Amino acid sequence: MIVTARAHTNIALIKYWGKRDQQLILPQTDSLSLTLDPFYTDTSVNFSPSYDHDQFSINNTPVSSKTARRLTAFLNIVRRQAGISQAARVQSINHVPTAAGLASSASAFAALALAASRAAGLNLSRRDLSRLARRGSGSATRSIYGGLVQWHRGHDDQTSYAEPIMEKVDFGLEMIAILLDTHQKKLSSRIGMQEVVATSPFYPSWRNVVKNDIKNIKNAIAARDIDRIGHIAQENALRMHALNLAADPGFTYFNADTLATMDLIDHLRDTGLSCYYTMDAGPNVKVIYDRRNRQALLTELSKHFAAKQLVLAQAGPGATILKNE
Repeated sequence: MIVTARAHTNIALIKYWGKRDQQLILPQTDSLSLTLDPFYTDTSVNFSPSYDHDQFSINNTPVSSKTARRLTAFLNIVRRQAGISQAARVQSINHVPTAAGLASSASAFAALALAASRAAGLNLSRRDLSRLARRGSGSATRSIYGGLVQWHRGHDDQTSYAEPIMEKVDFGLEMIAILLDTHQKKLSSRIGMQEVVATSPFYPSWRNVVKNDIKNIKNAIAARDIDRIGHIAQENALRMHALNLAADPGFTYFNADTLATMDLIDHLRDTGLSCYYTMDAGPNVKVIYDRRNRQALLTELSKHFAAKQLVLAQAGPGATILKNE
């Protein structure tokens, strides 16, 4: 049986940045994200006794041996749950740049979790799918759901999962992704997090920052207050990246274009256009705004960026099965 699933990326408004258990991928804090509609991964999985080893391809290209080991480790979790031992063939098409700070691992492992579990004969609840996806990539736990999603840090494998805050985002919250550099980043999120947790002197305060930001942004979501949501998300992103600068050795995912874009968004807001930015572990900037300001914002951004660099993103759906053959 070949099962094909689709999952979309998500962008954290309140960041996940640091693990307390590397194997189970248990986070140091809660996080909260928005699933995005234009970026997604389609993954097909087939378990068969005719395969003598797992086979993986992304965008029709075989993966590296390092990536293959990571994917096989994930499939082993699925095989243990399903009580099977067959090898699998996995084919993924990424409609998002890989490792460029656009959450490609979130959509990749959410799609893999759904396709592989179904192909192995499991019919997991969304909560259990969220837990399974987490074992591949922490942010993937949120891409099982659409809209606004909270990942609960929990205290063990059973209690660390995501759940939707608002799957149908009905109050005009949108993003524009500004694609400044879609090359693979030099320092992976996984390594960056480890360095920050181990060496950044500000990390203990980060836990309290996130606790307060989660509470405040959920209140802003309940009030449909996009300005408040944007402000909290922007400040949270800046504080996350401050952790990186304060690590030993310090590092950053920003480049000169990132800093110029951040300054531009601040300038546009100062002149009366309501917009805010956030960045994950990469140089690309995502702009948070109200749908009513879309055209005015696009007009201003088009003065500085090519049309292909500006990707409009509305709230996207949760992971779904496309084919079951």
